[in-house]
Amino acid sequence: MFDALLDTRIIDGPVPWTVWILAAVAFVYLLARPPRIRWVLTALIGLLAGALVAFATIWVVEALNVFGVPLTVQTDAWVVATFAAIGLAVVNLWRSRWWRKVIAVVGILLFAAAGTLGVNAYFGLNATVASLFGITVEHPIDINKPTPGPSGDPDASPAKPLYETWQPPADMPAAGKQGTQVIPATSSGFSSRPAGIYLPPAAQVENAPDLPLMILMMGQPGNPDPQYVAQVLDEYAAKNSGLAPIVIVADQLGAEDIDPVCADTDKLGNAESFITVDVVNWAKANLRILQDPAHWTIAGYSNGGGCAFKYGAKYPELFGNVLDISGELYPGSEQPDEVIANLFGGDAAAFEAQKPVAILESKTHPYPDTTAIFTVGGNDPTFEPEAEAASEAAASAGWATTYYVIPGAGHVADALQGGFEKGFEILYPRLGLSAPAG
Repeated sequence: MFDALLDTRIIDGPVPWTVWILAAVAFVYLLARPPRIRWVLTALIGLLAGALVAFATIWVVEALNVFGVPLTVQTDAWVVATFAAIGLAVVNLWRSRWWRKVIAVVGILLFAAAGTLGVNAYFGLNATVASLFGITVEHPIDINKPTPGPSGDPDASPAKPLYETWQPPADMPAAGKQGTQVIPATSSGFSSRPAGIYLPPAAQVENAPDLPLMILMMGQPGNPDPQYVAQVLDEYAAKNSGLAPIVIVADQLGAEDIDPVCADTDKLGNAESFITVDVVNWAKANLRILQDPAHWTIAGYSNGGGCAFKYGAKYPELFGNVLDISGELYPGSEQPDEVIANLFGGDAAAFEAQKPVAILESKTHPYPDTTAIFTVGGNDPTFEPEAEAASEAAASAGWATTYYVIPGAGHVADALQGGFEKGFEILYPRLGLSAPAG
């Protein structure tokens, strides 16, 4: 029962609309009193006072860069409307009957809930109650584990691409399957949340083929939730005989309110080793996947995008493909001075050395066959120059690079979906899941 509550959708469907309608009814009731001058002035004072508090809140949030990206007109409108409505409810607590006072108190709660749901629906990244509060609800998934294990040369590519050899059986499911798996931190000791797993239709059948692998990391704050990539991959799989990468949405944070900056540190744990050793080893042992780097993709969104760029630069022997969606130019870019002091013991040189561009320019690693896609929203002034700079550095290092600005997108769900769509457009032929374009 509790899990069902946590899994309730709150960006669409009946829940947000019910709250918005109830909030509108409460607002009309609290505003509707005999239109005497005293009440009109009182109501205006309440509305204006609430709006002023909202503008002050927006200013503080912007000044402190609380969310790492500028607020939009839509989010500002929700904040102002919410606080103005609360101001109206507050002035209804005086010179009123007891039932109006009760409705005013209930109204305050409704207005706060309506505003929260409105902002969340606009961002579109917390689809359920659980994700809004940073709670991971476990849904263990049957991963169709290979027996006795991966076969053949682990470094060999298939003789022919899958789209030429795969024949889907009649009983293949129409859509992919989502769930969770706890990945043991055997080597790293890192405290991670359960990983999200996406199994495409072709992975769910008996005698399933070995498929490409994607390791995906989401933003901060954020949750290892597979639903966003699953929505796009289900569309691609439907057009390509059920073929898609198996996706592990790995937790590079440990908790949504901390940022280990994709590194191994004494203070926040071995996040880098968890992704590049523990997750990699678990995938090799437990999933029906192709084993060569050309069929492996390291991907990420926002915070996770910066991680993907770093790991693609540092571990080309693991990842032949990089998908960086609205990513940071380097992990820890939002507060570099604090990161250097708190996580690198004041060692600025060590912090500089872990930046992806520095890794590329060091020429420590050869890149014989790396494909990378960098995407960013056209209405994302904070991350657009970072994505462009990352793309240019990757191209200079010899990566086959695509840089794509998503028209009209910001830094939220529209950027995430657009990034997946463009990324898989390029990756599908590369991974042997569809014929080359043209």
